Amino acid sequence: MPLPEKLVPWPPIHPAIRSDMEDWAAWFSANPDRLAYRYRNRGTRSYAIGQPGQVQNRPSQYRGGMVGRVARWFWGEPTPLGEKRANLHMPLARDIARTSSDLLYSEPPTLKVENSKTQERLEELLDLGLKRTLIAAGESGAALGGAYLRIVWDVDVSDRPWVSLVHADGAAPEFAHGDKLRAVTFWTVIEADGQRVVRHLERHEPGYVLHGVYEGTEDNLGKPRGLEEFEQTRALLPARQLPRGMEKKLLVAYIPNSMFAPDWRDIPGAAGLGTSDYQGAETFLSAIDETYTSWMRDIRLAKSRIIVPAQYLMATGPGMGAVWEDREIYAPMNVPPNSDQAITPNQFLIRHEEHRATIEELVGKVVRNAGYSSGTFGDDASGPAATATEIKARNARSMSTRARKAELAVPGIADIAEAYLMLLASGMFPGYSDVTPERPDVEFQDSVQDDIKTLAETAALFQQAEAASTEVKVALLHPDWDEKAQAEEVRRIQRETGRLVEDPLVLGADRPAPGEQPGEEEPQGTEADDDAIEE
Repeated sequence: MPLPEKLVPWPPIHPAIRSDMEDWAAWFSANPDRLAYRYRNRGTRSYAIGQPGQVQNRPSQYRGGMVGRVARWFWGEPTPLGEKRANLHMPLARDIARTSSDLLYSEPPTLKVENSKTQERLEELLDLGLKRTLIAAGESGAALGGAYLRIVWDVDVSDRPWVSLVHADGAAPEFAHGDKLRAVTFWTVIEADGQRVVRHLERHEPGYVLHGVYEGTEDNLGKPRGLEEFEQTRALLPARQLPRGMEKKLLVAYIPNSMFAPDWRDIPGAAGLGTSDYQGAETFLSAIDETYTSWMRDIRLAKSRIIVPAQYLMATGPGMGAVWEDREIYAPMNVPPNSDQAITPNQFLIRHEEHRATIEELVGKVVRNAGYSSGTFGDDASGPAATATEIKARNARSMSTRARKAELAVPGIADIAEAYLMLLASGMFPGYSDVTPERPDVEFQDSVQDDIKTLAETAALFQQAEAASTEVKVALLHPDWDEKAQAEEVRRIQRETGRLVEDPLVLGADRPAPGEQPGEEEPQGTEADDDAIEE
């Protein structure tokens, strides 16, 4: 399927999906301005296209009933005229996305293949950027429901291809049989001037990569323009066929954040999309910000004041006001100086315990909704140091969520790594065609490991009970080593302890002596040897 011709509504995704992603993107940004703009201007111009402009209060925000309540939320409430915005934002949504990525990719997955040269190329791929890309994909996917990994190359930047990240809110995917990515179109806004919007479209199909530029409006793709007209697309080809053997391959892989999106089950073509960790918790995130804002309001209102008659203050001259010692805590009032309560201290209470308990309850609900344990966010960090077993027990919910996300990430990482190896083997990049394309095995590391002291004590107990071999103990102490390294360590230990018994065939113990082999003559000695024997 080629790129669109012209005058196509854009973006070509369901309005419900687009609306949800824009909400999640606003929370993920941790930017109060974006949140206020999003919830006060729903259904209008997107923040991502050009400058958002001045946030306007709309009549619907002042209405009562359902319309006014839905239009407001907390971040949609209008700011009273003449007042500055005092809303506070707690970046819990950003923290959830970062924690999700740390659990999954803080220790990058290992990619294993049989061919040694191919394995070297995979290690180079990880070291030259894939590790960082996966960390970013983990954050973006947790926030927006998924992330795309895309292979790109630019000879002006690098002599080999690399893997980059594309956010889910900048892609229009097409799935086959529910969850198999068949094709995808990415778009990037390269110019925005008023109603004029110029977009670069990049479409990936089996065996092909297509590029195009369109000039349109905020909600319409518009007419095609030439790639050579814009600096960002001048070096691109309108269509690029992949090398032989890749006719059915995509240079893109999708990593969903969850198996499916419950809120999009009835939307055609949305079965393969995942959902955000924020889905269903947006109202609680809003309530947390509202509670923090109320807490800070209590602090502002609770400033100490001493109300005194204005006549008590000392005039400093015409137009210069009046003072009485520390003017910061005194507030003049027009009361008689001889009143019984001429000087009145005033101090409001700060409801800190109530606010703190409310916030803790709301945060716990948001964290549980995302599938994590409170301990993962350091809420119970106080106390003695815990073992890895205790940490896993406390964070059982987080560990199960991590395992589920790892299972969903394995196919996408394997797909993009296999396509990368096939591209190298095709000969497109001189000096990197010495690989044998294979689909690698993707293994995620254990995110919580015991310290070396605990592991050594466990190995000592196994030794005392004679319940484990040397191979088992080495694997216990060095779980990050591969089988070859573990086997070499076992041989070194056995050699140092004198327990290594070499194979007799290797040592030559049962090798026949010279002359004993049938058909072999005994070597003849010299005359000097014969004389020595006689003597």
